[in-house]
Amino acid sequence: MATEKSAVFIIFGGSGDLAHRKLYPAMYSLYKTGVLKDHFAVIGTARRPWSDDYYRSTVIDSLKDFDNDEKAMEDFSKHFFYQSHDVNDSDHYIALKKLASKLDDQFDTGHNRVYYMAIAPRFFGTVAEHINSEGLKTDGYNRLVIEKPFGRSYDSALELNNSLTKTFSESEIYRMDHYLGKYMVQQLTQIRLKNKQFEKSLNKKYISNIQVTLSESLGVEDRGGYYETAGVLRDMVQNHIMQIIGAVAMDEPAKLDSESIHEVKRDVFDSLQDLTPEEVDQNFVRGQYDEDITGSKKAYRDEDNVDPKSNIETFVAGKILLDSERWENVPFYVRSGKRMPAKSSRIDIVYNDSATELGLNPNTTVTFLIEPENGSSILVNGIDYQESNQSLIKFPEKPNYFDHEREAYESLMIDILDGNKIHFTLWDELQNAWKYVDVIRNQWDNETPDFPNYMSNTMGPDAASELLERDGNSWTWDD
Repeated sequence: MATEKSAVFIIFGGSGDLAHRKLYPAMYSLYKTGVLKDHFAVIGTARRPWSDDYYRSTVIDSLKDFDNDEKAMEDFSKHFFYQSHDVNDSDHYIALKKLASKLDDQFDTGHNRVYYMAIAPRFFGTVAEHINSEGLKTDGYNRLVIEKPFGRSYDSALELNNSLTKTFSESEIYRMDHYLGKYMVQQLTQIRLKNKQFEKSLNKKYISNIQVTLSESLGVEDRGGYYETAGVLRDMVQNHIMQIIGAVAMDEPAKLDSESIHEVKRDVFDSLQDLTPEEVDQNFVRGQYDEDITGSKKAYRDEDNVDPKSNIETFVAGKILLDSERWENVPFYVRSGKRMPAKSSRIDIVYNDSATELGLNPNTTVTFLIEPENGSSILVNGIDYQESNQSLIKFPEKPNYFDHEREAYESLMIDILDGNKIHFTLWDELQNAWKYVDVIRNQWDNETPDFPNYMSNTMGPDAASELLERDGNSWTWDD
């Protein structure tokens, strides 16, 4: 039976899309399983002049695709309260403090607070400073949850981090990366620790290369304005892909706890080989999608809120090297793009001929499918590992192991309530990732690309395949 948690959630941006699409369904799942029950309350804040009743109706509407238990949804919504809020107005924070204190007593929440930033990043520092100046922090726990993007460069990320740490300690800041909430990414660490043979194999002696692919079949849709400031390098590589590399490449942690895992992940980010501008040109490829072959799908430059001469990339492929004894000269090939043939998030671990020592066929590939499969899967040479007669993988042992995985936000919400930072990004990891990506971004900003350079529904520009072919390798997943 689930252990009940107690807290007042203050969601800045409580009327927005993220809250309704991700946060409220995740919290409702926790409510249905008893993690949230009697001793929690949610305050949604935004500029809109909503009433409590109207706010609750929008919360219920956000749940109807997930459940038809009208009574449960109604009871859940009674824990929700709304305050119209201007992030720059001190009086509004004073009113927020009074409401939160009232709900502390009403729901007996132990004075625990979760401050969730579901707002534009430019307001993160302002809100944190007002939480401090108007005394919203309590004698319970105080946890600040930050959605990406956390800065647009190392300098901007540092400035943001400095503004937040005036109010919250590093131990109180939870930087959300929803890929770290995905079940297979979380299970990868468990699999490594429970599989000594597999753990033994993850090094330069047995591995030819490792590939991380995060592909999307959709274009930018209604996010053109955001993408014009971000691009896929900032949107996907700097955070999601880097964190996946950290999970794959880290040394075996001493224990399965946050401190031990972040210690070995920190070493991975410290070992990112410095790039020169010439190495950026040699090892990284960018692309921007054009129409599809039928002309029925728009080119990126024709999307809403996009500059018709835009040089923003919608595709990145790259070769990342780590300066460590374990991974010396082993390339980590990464790619992420929009308007590719299918949505797929996967890790392909390609073994070399020495894998015969482990009882594997030469050039065996072990694949961890993260999404969009129903449940997650492990493949060996493209076949479900449980049917492949390979001995390398011994976990999970039950065929239906992945049938009950939690949605990413639900999983991460539990971690926040538990005070467990194992699946969140720490500042020292983040700053090293930004320093690495900044070199690529700066080099690209000084050059004019020949865009668009790949058609929609294709695997990206030809140069992405050539990047691996130069090393005598090829992408494992090629539609």
